[in-house]
Amino acid sequence: MCDESKLAEWAKGALSRRQFGVLGSVAALGACTGPGMGEPAGSAGSLRLTEDRVTFAAPDGTIDGFFVRPATGRHPAVILWPDIAGLREAKRNIARTLAGAGYAVLVVNPYYRDVAGEQFADFATFAAGGGFQKVGPWRGKLTAEAITRDTIAITDWLDRQPGVDTARGIGTQGYCMGGPFTVWSAAAVPARVKVAANFHGGGLVRPDAPMSPHKLLQKVKAGLLIAVAQDDDAKAPADKTTFADAAKAAGVDAKVEVYPADHGWMVPDSPAYDAAAAARGEAELLALYRRRLA
Repeated sequence: MCDESKLAEWAKGALSRRQFGVLGSVAALGACTGPGMGEPAGSAGSLRLTEDRVTFAAPDGTIDGFFVRPATGRHPAVILWPDIAGLREAKRNIARTLAGAGYAVLVVNPYYRDVAGEQFADFATFAAGGGFQKVGPWRGKLTAEAITRDTIAITDWLDRQPGVDTARGIGTQGYCMGGPFTVWSAAAVPARVKVAANFHGGGLVRPDAPMSPHKLLQKVKAGLLIAVAQDDDAKAPADKTTFADAAKAAGVDAKVEVYPADHGWMVPDSPAYDAAAAARGEAELLALYRRRLA
């Protein structure tokens, strides 16, 4: 999981380097590792894209987010749950890459109950500006029950969009904080959510929590990709086995593996970003989407 003191030190250096354009250059190079990653709107991959900031009603308020999809045709939908720093350009670029591969992607603002839109430009700004303390009260509302309600509302909204192919399943992917949200999403709407991908997300095994993700797998009809960070695994080495065993017992197709990279490796503005590991994660994700969202 995120180490606040280490991230704060990194952020100070990152913000200083940004004054000279160094951080921006590195982030831009890192963002170009995937097909279409980092390209301007309308040109990601080989498809022309359409993107909008969207809002719609949910039981707990008005959800807002970023919706990007190919400009023509109908495509499988994807729900993208951000990490603790929330909705920002790094997540929008990940969504654009997916849209360029033929998906209609909604990046959710997980903190919509308290604030709308982008709150932090990037992870360095989040870490250096007291982000952990700021989001604490917002994050505390993101319970399994809350994400279940959100997913039902999000699925209903997506299925009413003209660019979404409702005959094909929905995928969901989450990073860090958003990782367990994917399993809750798959359990919330099993008839629609057919893929859940968790990248360096914690909290998959909570023995004392009735709605721990590993306890809900009997409700899941999705294929799972559980990509564990090596430093997270070192802190809780039994969790991967507990989760894999629970998936097997529930008859869920789940790939649980430890990546040779640290917490945050998939996200271009993270201090742990690892281009090679991120490319591998993206390839595994797209392969799973192709298999399960047909």
